Amino acid sequence: MQETDVRALLLAERAATLARLASMTDEFEEIVASAAGSNSDDEHDPEGSTVAYERAQVAALLREARAMLDDLERALAKFEAGRYGECESCGAEIAPARLAARPAARNCIACAAAPRPGG
Repeated sequence: MQETDVRALLLAERAATLARLASMTDEFEEIVASAAGSNSDDEHDPEGSTVAYERAQVAALLREARAMLDDLERALAKFEAGRYGECESCGAEIAPARLAARPAARNCIACAAAPRPGG
């Protein structure tokens, strides 16, 4: 993949992630607003557990999208520094197929598959 294609791909992924974050933030705010005027006793409100579940689910998706945005920002910075495609753990080249599938990949497959300490 050529450098201009890599940069364009990272910027497109970043734009899509920002749009997804904006949409999910709106959804989260709607859930919170709808719950604000309702019975706050989730234990006895038949809809309470559903609202709490939806809120938790969207919050988790927001965390994931923010982490993805951080990874994309890091990948763009590495690209600008001429280090895009370098494994952050071992310094080896990340396989082009892995980068094609996960443009913001931070580690080569070997390091990504290695057991983590304490995990």
